[in-house]
Order: sequence, then structure tokens, then C-alpha cells
Amino acid sequence: MQLKIEKLVYGGEGIARLVDEKSGRAKAVFVPFVGPDEVVEASIIEEKPGFARARADKILQPSPARIEPPCPYFLRCGGCQYQHLEYAAQVQAKAQILEETLGRTAKLKLDRPIQTHAGEPYRYRNRTRMRVVHDPEFAVGYYRYGSHSLLPVERCPISSPLINRALGVLWELGRNERIDEAIREVQFFVNDDDSKLLLEFFIEHGVEPETLRATIEVLRGTMAEIVGVAVFHGAPADDTEDQRAPLTRAKSSTGTFFGDRSLVYSTEHFDYQVSAGAFFQVNRFLLDDMITTVTAGRSGKVALDLYAGGGFFSLPLAEKSQQLIAVEASIYSYSDLKANAPHNVKAIRGATEEFLRSEVRRYSPDLILVDPPRAGLGENTARLLGRTSAPRVTYVSCDPATLARDMKVLLESGFHVEEAHLFDLFPQTFHLESVLHLAR
Repeated sequence: MQLKIEKLVYGGEGIARLVDEKSGRAKAVFVPFVGPDEVVEASIIEEKPGFARARADKILQPSPARIEPPCPYFLRCGGCQYQHLEYAAQVQAKAQILEETLGRTAKLKLDRPIQTHAGEPYRYRNRTRMRVVHDPEFAVGYYRYGSHSLLPVERCPISSPLINRALGVLWELGRNERIDEAIREVQFFVNDDDSKLLLEFFIEHGVEPETLRATIEVLRGTMAEIVGVAVFHGAPADDTEDQRAPLTRAKSSTGTFFGDRSLVYSTEHFDYQVSAGAFFQVNRFLLDDMITTVTAGRSGKVALDLYAGGGFFSLPLAEKSQQLIAVEASIYSYSDLKANAPHNVKAIRGATEEFLRSEVRRYSPDLILVDPPRAGLGENTARLLGRTSAPRVTYVSCDPATLARDMKVLLESGFHVEEAHLFDLFPQTFHLESVLHLAR
């Protein structure tokens, strides 16, 4: 069948309409790896009562923005969805997705266009996480598109050069059976100038981290850039659980460390301690622009930085405020926050919802900054935020769907949007970051 792609939607697919011959009703059909206005020959691969999914078998009328993807793993790898499109078209599509999502869910009509911020389309990632398998043979890689099976990957063009070098070393040692079989995942994290590397290994429960010492010594002996290795049991944790937990339930440290526990990550004006296990923004080319956009013109006596992480926004906000209250639940990020915070920052370890419920009344903030994980604030936290006396809120979001859900509550609380920004922190993928400045 032939399908005309209307536009791209959040999740990386294009949407087309298929009219049911019996009912005469149009059904949405989602097709990956297409572009707006393309005409494709497609096959239905999944059909549901309200929608269908299809595979593009042939591009009959290509988009003017369609290009040859540079990565040999594209279409098979689950990491990227947009390498077949020119970068400017990717950014334009994401701005449209953000605006439409806010309009559909939050009923928000923006007074002015979304301001877009784009950087380098490749080599931008300072942090990359991959799966590791040892049977039937050693391999490192990502999940295949649409599955949980491993696609072996020997280079990743969206990751930094140093990460790719380290990936190559891991492959070489693994092929020579010098990588311990307890390792199930690896995470690479590099500093700002791509000269130093922290590794995080994730191993099975019941395995002693000390058994990895031989592997770690070989790796550090091979790459002088590796300043430290952290070993954790299980898979990398999602911040969401910590951020929503009551104050008394925040997790304790469980990592085992070989060498340095942290890197110093420098931006134009600030230096940050970033530890293994802690959160930090992933795009190494847009950090200064983000800091400026989030904090410019935001000053006052008291500011709150909720979901503060290691203090990425706390440090610039502290320069503009007499007092800054920074709240963070993760033990690793909180440790960095304490190390990074200047004298006028009060760091609190706890969950944002609990803080808004029981602690925020002690303060009269001029500004509240929230930068939640992908799950967003949630209705309860959004309502508590809306009940504060703060005249201004800045919301930094990495998911337009949860942002729009939370914005509906905040708009009902009397806020309006002064500015909306799109940061393309994740080129070649459907993910996007946004910054909304709110006032009332």
C-alpha cells in the first residue's frame, strides 16, 4: 500500500492515515525512518483497534531533507531514529512536536515561536551506556531496533572520540578473553575536553566487585585516560525512584571504586565535580548555552533548585541569589552538590515532593527551578508547586509528554509561559530537552 507521511511524532516515527474500507474511518499508521511529506510503499506489521504500525518497504517520493545516514548500524540499532534526515529538519520537527504536544495535552497556545538551540550533530555525547554479552562470544552494543536483543556495535558516531577509543579497547580485550564475564553493562563518561574517562561496570548480584580487579588493571594499563572505574550491582538506576521517595528512604551508596571516583567537568564559567553514578547533562557542546538560557535574568533573594543533581544550575543561580536552596535525592549527585556548592547554597538531600509538602513553607522563593527526570513532576508534585508563593518557575524537561501533563496543572495554578526553548541535546534521536520560563 502507499502511504503519505504527514509529519513526525514523538517516539521517532512518522504518521500517516489509512481509511478503513468497511467503516470509512481514518486510522493512524505509524512508520519509522521516514520524513515529513514522503510517500512510501509500506506493509502493515501490527494492527490495533485504533492504530496500526507499518514498515516502509520503498521510498517512492523522498523528502528533500533525506540524506544517506553515516552510521553502518542505522536502521538496525535502537539508539538513533533520525540519521536519514538533514539536521536542520530534525530540529524543525522537534520544535513542531513540542508545540503540538503542549497544545494537545496542556491546551497551551504559545504567544511566540519556540526558540531552538542546536549544536554539533555528531560526537556530542559525553556519556554512553552499552550492554555487554560473553556468550556465545564477546560483544558490546545497543539493543536492536524494536527488540531487547543485542546489536554488536564497534563504534558510535554520536559519542565522543575518547568514548569510541575506549569502546575499541574493550572490544579488543574482550576478543582476547580479558574482560571479566560478570560484567553485564558498561557506561563511559568523559570530561569536557574529552581527555579523561570514568568507567562504570554493572555486574550480577552475588559477584564480588573485587573479582574485576584484573580486568580493571588491564584496562587502566592500556588507556592512561581512564582515571577511575566504579562497579555497581544490577543495572543503572533510574533517578525517578529516588526523586519520588520520602526523605527517609533515599538510597545509600553501594558502588565499589577503583581509582578516582569523579571527574572535574568544566564549562565556560564553572567547574563541577561529577562522580560515577551521578547525573550530568549529556551534550558536551550545548552546556554553556543551557546555563545562560535557564538562568539569565533570574535573580532575587531566595531561589529553589529542585532535582538539583550535582548543582549544574545551582552554581550560576547562586551567583544571582542571596540564598539558594538545592534539593536532590540521589546519594551520588547529592555528594557532588555538596562539593560544588558555594557558601550561599543550602543543599538538602531528599525527594522534591516531600520537600514541597513539608519544607517549602519555610521559604518565600522568588524563583523555583525544576529539572525532573523523564517521568516529570507528576500531578501531586505539580499541584504542590502550583500552591507555592513563587512568582516565577523555570521548568527544564527531557520529555514533552510529561512536561505537557505537568504544564496543564501549572497553568491551572495561575502560571503563564513567558518563553519556550528547545535544546537539541540528543541529535539523531527523537529525544528533546525543553526549557519553559513561567510567571504569574
